[in-house]
Amino acid sequence: MRDFNEQTITDAVISQFKAEDPRLQQILTSLVKHLHDFIRDVEPTEEEWFKGIQYLTDVGHMCDENRQEFVLLSDTLGVSILVDAINHRADAGMTETTVLGPFHTPHAKPMTHGAQIASAEELAKGTPTVVRGQVTDPDGKPIAGAKVDVWQASSEGLYDVQMGHGEADLRGIFETDADGKFWFRSIKPVAYPIPFDGPVGKMLVATGRHPYRPAHIHYMISAPGYETLITHVFVSGDEYLDSDAVFAVKDSLVADFVAVEDAEAAKQFGYSAPFYEVEFNFGLKPTA
Repeated sequence: MRDFNEQTITDAVISQFKAEDPRLQQILTSLVKHLHDFIRDVEPTEEEWFKGIQYLTDVGHMCDENRQEFVLLSDTLGVSILVDAINHRADAGMTETTVLGPFHTPHAKPMTHGAQIASAEELAKGTPTVVRGQVTDPDGKPIAGAKVDVWQASSEGLYDVQMGHGEADLRGIFETDADGKFWFRSIKPVAYPIPFDGPVGKMLVATGRHPYRPAHIHYMISAPGYETLITHVFVSGDEYLDSDAVFAVKDSLVADFVAVEDAEAAKQFGYSAPFYEVEFNFGLKPTA
């Protein structure tokens, strides 16, 4: 096997793969075919090829226990949401999924209904909000005892792990009641930029893109007999709904955050008017 050229090299590389795992064989074969077709399509110069290698090296150097730049690159190229869409096709009555994001942690604490997930410091800086929801099966039957894991960014667009908070902040875990319902208090989410001080940020600048994500609350909902749902609830009217940097917005996940001016209504939640209310219901997909 020698004297390869741009027409013969692809089959030569593929012929070397003899993986015992048929799925690995399939993936590597397809990868080489598409990668070689890409090279033949754009015909990079050697300088461009090396810049590509250096860029991926820089992405790797940006990764640590608190930041995964490769996931961020996958997100901003639309790969993450494509993988999610293929693996979580939703039928009627089921809530659509979206990307997990890099800021979920196992440190959230179980809380009772109506608990305030924002610290006093964050509550003072944000806009008070009451969040309600119900978890059901595809037919609308309530699911009691479902675990509802929620987290969001601060009014400054930062998650607790980015701010160095010692305790979990703006995150909590709730269990649905007999009617499949839950509720908690928080602050209204705001739009924020993804980390753009690294290679991904350079790519966004070079391609004329912004780094912003529309305001949202993250949810991870699980219950025995159902697939775990990972999704967002987005704030209607946000200016970045149509240009989310990670392509995660779906119309079915956009909700109205309604302003409430009633002082007595605010008082029952320990708030001063105005505050916001939002309600969003979730349908889980039964396991096969």
